Amino acid sequence: MTRDAIEVVYRVRAAAADIDVRIEALLLEQTVELPRSALRTAFVRENVVGRVVAIEPLEADDYRVTLAQPRAATADDPAQLLNVLFGNCSLQPDVELEDVRLPRALAAVLGGPRFGIAGLRRLLGVHGRAVTASVLKPIGLSVGETAALCRTLALSGLDLVKDDHGLADHSFSPYAERVAACLEAIRDAAQRTGRRTLYVPNLIGTPATVLHQACQARELGVEAVMVSPMLIGLPTLNQLARETGMAVLAHPAFGGSLRISPVALLGRLFPLFGADAVIYPSFGGRFSYGPDVCAAVAGALRAPSAPIAPAFPVPAGGMRVENMPAVLDFYGPDTVLLIGGSLLDAPGEAALLERSGQFVAAVHSHRPR
Repeated sequence: MTRDAIEVVYRVRAAAADIDVRIEALLLEQTVELPRSALRTAFVRENVVGRVVAIEPLEADDYRVTLAQPRAATADDPAQLLNVLFGNCSLQPDVELEDVRLPRALAAVLGGPRFGIAGLRRLLGVHGRAVTASVLKPIGLSVGETAALCRTLALSGLDLVKDDHGLADHSFSPYAERVAACLEAIRDAAQRTGRRTLYVPNLIGTPATVLHQACQARELGVEAVMVSPMLIGLPTLNQLARETGMAVLAHPAFGGSLRISPVALLGRLFPLFGADAVIYPSFGGRFSYGPDVCAAVAGALRAPSAPIAPAFPVPAGGMRVENMPAVLDFYGPDTVLLIGGSLLDAPGEAALLERSGQFVAAVHSHRPR
């Protein structure tokens, strides 16, 4: 095994008497899918089979297991990498993927964020503070209604306004028409306020559809897009990041469908595959992640292994304007703060403008403790 090995960390549930046999089965399952006795050639035994790095007992019948798998097994292909990390073993209920550490050369093949924190700050023109963001919803608004909402949010001084992750190429709000109208809305707002807001449309569909929508968006003048990598596929995210020249926000929809820890999925894999910013459920909202998990995801995004650039954490999911000082103290300035319902339940355009302005003011005036 060379220094190009991929270190994969799992949580494995097994009785102490069975753990060695269970780990041997896990190691072989992710590459050769055969017992050692059936491996026919020395090349396979020496270059395709991994090794056990560590076994750490945690509590009764619960272990943290680190395996080293050979880079050669991945063929430097994004989809095959996922297969080696968590292909067959994702079907086994006693295993959870907890962390991934790639060799520098393989991480460089994936590329990681093309913009990252520094590039997104340049794109937004925001430095030294957290980024303010909101969302266009609910699904069901017409193109004109969506654009009007986008204009109001931009007028409040928000740095970023994005589509809801459920906005697709709907009959009541066709994709290309919606994107063009929202871009016009933020340009109009910028002329009136002197402040630029970044509009981020959602891409969703088959890989071909997503790449077609990305091309449409770029031709219209879009500079950043959003995708849900677990819906469209992590390899599609990687291709999007490599080929479009636009910044990419990643949404966590469908991210709870596998036994992968939030830190491994959102903090490691999403940015490795090209996400410049990653949305995830913050504590205190309508989801179940606690402060420790949220801090760990943010930490993984901001401090990746070389040569991957740091990505923005985007906590969301029920945060409120009134809690901004505490949220900012917890997450710090290298954060995109995404608030939806706490703004959008304001009764009417004037109230929405005022409420969004309060959010902006709270972030701009915050001083860390």
